[in-house]
Amino acid sequence: MGSRFQVVEQGPPIEVFQINKLFTEDTFKNKVNLSVGAYRDETGKPWVLPVVRKTEKQMAADDTLLHEYSPVLGLEQFTKVSVSMLLGEDSPAIADGRAFGVQTLSGTGGLRVGSEFLNKHLKYTTFYYSNPTWENHHLVFVNSGFTQPRTYRYWDAKNRAIDFAGMIEDLKNAPENSVIILHACAHNPTGIDPTHEQWEKIADVMEERKLFPFFDSAYQGFASGDLDRDAWAVRYFVKRGFELVCAQSYAKNFGLYNERVGNLALVVSDAALVPALRSQLTWIVRGSYSNPPAHGARVVANVLADSKLFDEWRDHIKFMSSRVIQMREALRAELIKLGTPGNWNHIVKQIGLFSYTGLTARQAEYLIQQHHIYLLRSGRINICGLNPGNVAYVAAAIHDAITKFPENDDTRAKL
Repeated sequence: MGSRFQVVEQGPPIEVFQINKLFTEDTFKNKVNLSVGAYRDETGKPWVLPVVRKTEKQMAADDTLLHEYSPVLGLEQFTKVSVSMLLGEDSPAIADGRAFGVQTLSGTGGLRVGSEFLNKHLKYTTFYYSNPTWENHHLVFVNSGFTQPRTYRYWDAKNRAIDFAGMIEDLKNAPENSVIILHACAHNPTGIDPTHEQWEKIADVMEERKLFPFFDSAYQGFASGDLDRDAWAVRYFVKRGFELVCAQSYAKNFGLYNERVGNLALVVSDAALVPALRSQLTWIVRGSYSNPPAHGARVVANVLADSKLFDEWRDHIKFMSSRVIQMREALRAELIKLGTPGNWNHIVKQIGLFSYTGLTARQAEYLIQQHHIYLLRSGRINICGLNPGNVAYVAAAIHDAITKFPENDDTRAKL
């Protein structure tokens, strides 16, 4: 008798994890990993933030900390400081009791809880995401019950900039009550963000068309080194009077990748609505993972609530973001020095972990096979994978790939 499970087909691999596995198995001495979205120091190693180490040691020595279940919606101290960091301590929405948070399993968990809530209780079925975007946006929303996935134009491949006219046109054509996924800062994968003036225009169209903003904030503080600057778009929408939700992640800005620390911030127009929302969110979490883990949330809450630790952390994120900026400058300088065909200014204009290089799928595959430089087929690279010891090697390899395989629309990865 055959197995019941023989009907299960092999699923496709997740590209970023598959490429990381190939990198790990590669024995080439000078291999370079530009794929996974995680910070690396100047030696290419993961970096545990010193303030995180310090806080964990304090927690380990605290005999009053127990391993009891957390509340279903998470640690209250954590959700309060998270919403405050996002909206600003002086936010009228917080003062009015119209903003609150739910602890989630990192940013992905926030997207899942938020999208399931919008689908189940507001009956929203259409969502828009940028072309291109982080590939998990589509999967999470569809798995949450949304049945109408659509895209809005974002990346102008020819000019390596935002296709702003296309974006606005697509938003103007979106049906009422469509949920629009917006990257709060450091757009993944392009690294190009709208200007303040462009955000204002986006808000105008969304207000006029009655569209619902769902922000994804995975890089606050990490993108520019400035917490307030990176939260500008979200705060502007709140100031404009939008009701919205925002998924926050502490994977990048605290380096807590495997602790799955996140928050779903919700802003509504009337504080009287909050108890009902919290009650229904409780049931969504209960039917999913019951309640969140405590360790990473305690680390974040302790750091954000203590002014001395907070200042230390702020120095860490400035240090990380400045290293990324230095590596952008270094890569561009090396490519110019080699006379690599094309204009490379977009590398330094982009922000955050990633650069959408403009490399074609064929060029990316050549870099992997010939030079042991691992990146996504879309040409997205993690700038943190660069360091003073490998940036010249990477630039020379890119130069080689572009020279051997000149840009051709037929070989460009589908965005």
